[in-house]
Amino acid sequence: MGTHVIKMPDIGEGIAEVELSQWHVKVGDLVVEDQVLADVMTDKAMVDIPSPVHGKVIALGGQPGEVMAVGSILISIEVEGAGNLKESDKPAPVAAKEAPAAPKVEAVVESKPAVTAPRPAAAVCQGPMVAREADERPLASPAVRKHALDLGIQLRLVRGSGPAGRVLHEDLDAYLAQGQSNASAPVAAAYAQRHDEEQIQVIGMRRKIAQRMQEATQRAAHFSYVEEIDVTALEELRSHLNEKHGASRGKLTLLPFLVRALVVALRDFPQMNARYDDEAQVITRLGAVHVGVATQSDVGLMVPVVRHAEARSLWDSAAEISRLATAARNGKASRDELSGSTITLTSLGALGGIVSTPVLNLPEVAIVGVNKIVERPVVVKGQVVIRKMMNLSSSFDHRVVDGMDAALFIQAIRGLLEQPVTLFVE
Repeated sequence: MGTHVIKMPDIGEGIAEVELSQWHVKVGDLVVEDQVLADVMTDKAMVDIPSPVHGKVIALGGQPGEVMAVGSILISIEVEGAGNLKESDKPAPVAAKEAPAAPKVEAVVESKPAVTAPRPAAAVCQGPMVAREADERPLASPAVRKHALDLGIQLRLVRGSGPAGRVLHEDLDAYLAQGQSNASAPVAAAYAQRHDEEQIQVIGMRRKIAQRMQEATQRAAHFSYVEEIDVTALEELRSHLNEKHGASRGKLTLLPFLVRALVVALRDFPQMNARYDDEAQVITRLGAVHVGVATQSDVGLMVPVVRHAEARSLWDSAAEISRLATAARNGKASRDELSGSTITLTSLGALGGIVSTPVLNLPEVAIVGVNKIVERPVVVKGQVVIRKMMNLSSSFDHRVVDGMDAALFIQAIRGLLEQPVTLFVE
């Protein structure tokens, strides 16, 4: 028997160190070639590290959350034959410890040429329900919350099988399968006191999101501007196009219209389609409009990029938005698909609330936030009528964008959306 040492690979882009996000094996496990051993996090994305050999895990080179240098020992595997262990590879003698469990984090890129083994779907926790305090907010993505609302399920009664107890779609399915959707928790369980605590390590994707949000709020001078928009005509147009072309071209959501409105408005406000290098004190305005579309996934917020939106039709934009969102949620978006945006569009869909204050996606200088559409009574030509209204809650970097320009930019978008035919007049 010999020892095969796997070192932290050079992932490219000049990266000298990466964060060890999660182990998928522990000491004593038998592994096969191409099985995913660990996830590591670069500045941009998560990367799978597969095994090149069959064997037994005998030592782990780090703990989740630890930053490791490229070339350092990641894992040692006992193999048939001589292995590849050299004197220079031998680590200092320390007792092998099993890495503590870390929150499950799915990969967000397929950046290695090596083939990785498919990961098993998360097992649904057993048990019909779990008692939570009435004011305790269970972890779940907006999509899962909307799904639970549509099904009439109290989310706090569902046991989550995801990272840190996050409730997943399959947990809702399991809950329904057990016939509990209309059941009430026993009074003793529903109102029992709880004194348990849980500490969750902020690592991997969650750490990167936290770092980027903190950096954005510390470095940029944020200011937000909210504008109300009558989207009645836009919704009528969208409904008409879907009825006429939906079967052959695909259904249109609101997002491709918003992308088109950004493209048209940016022709008169190029200062919004820019990146600001505050260290070099240089603003770069770009002709290409690469729209980042903020997308919620089970591992956190991602921003896949619709490239060259200025050259796309409504249906082309819709198809690309759908493709990128699916890739991001499934952990299959590439590094290139998650970087390079020039302006960002963010929306919580039906959960969008009335007003929000989006955080800039640095080094961009503008982010346009979409709130939900609601029917309201409004005065039109002296008459009170019911119209479909929506707010745009947008943020800008006040270091390089003046308030007047920001207001005029959003009002230009408003004009385009309220008179949707102008979106297509060249």
